[in-house]
Amino acid sequence: MLIISDGWDTGDIDVLTDAMKEIRSRAGRVIWLNPLLGSPGYEPICQGMRAALPYVDVFASAHNLESLRHLERHLARRIRK
Repeated sequence: MLIISDGWDTGDIDVLTDAMKEIRSRAGRVIWLNPLLGSPGYEPICQGMRAALPYVDVFASAHNLESLRHLERHLARRIRK
C-alpha cells in the first residue's frame, strides 16, 4: 500500500487509527510518502502522523524527484509474509 500524504488529518483520529489497522492487516507493506519530510526541521508530530506511524513500514520523503528515486529501493524489496 502506498500512501502519499502530509499527515495533517483534520478528521476523527479514531477513524484514522481504525483505517490504518485495517490497511496494516491487509497490506504486505505500508509505505507512507510525506512531502514535508524533506523540509529541514520537520518532525511528524501532528496527530494524524502520530496515529499512522505505528502501522507504517516505510516512512519516506516525497518532496522532489530525487526523493522519489529513492523509493525504488523500498519497492524492490520482497514483501514480508
